[in-house]
Parts: sequence; structure tokens; C-alpha cells
Amino acid sequence: MIELLGILLVAQGAGGLINRLAGAEHPSWFVQLHVLPPQLHVIASIVLLGAGVAVLFSNRARKRRRG
Repeated sequence: MIELLGILLVAQGAGGLINRLAGAEHPSWFVQLHVLPPQLHVIASIVLLGAGVAVLFSNRARKRRRG
């Protein structure tokens, strides 16, 4: 279940970042682009991407420790 959360965060962050950097006008299905003001779109996308990567790596490390 935690992997799903990490994957969703990565997809939202990376997709939103690509959407903004490509100059797309439509926010598509990226949540942060719908709820935040335009000046925060890139920052929020980077934060979501980083949070998703952190969740995935921490989960992987936890599984390795368990053996």
C-alpha cells in the first residue's frame, strides 16, 4: 500500500512538473495544478516528486532491513 502512495506522488510530481515546463495551458489530471495558484505549480510538483521518491526509497530500505 505504501508503494502505491509513493508511485502516485511520483506520478503527480513528475507529470505536473513536465506539464508546467512544457508550457501546457491545461492542468490535466495533476491535482496540484488544480488547487494551487500558478506561481506555486513548479515548486509543488518538485516537492511531490521528492516526497514520492523518499517514500519509495524508505520503504525499500525498511524491507531490506527485515531480510
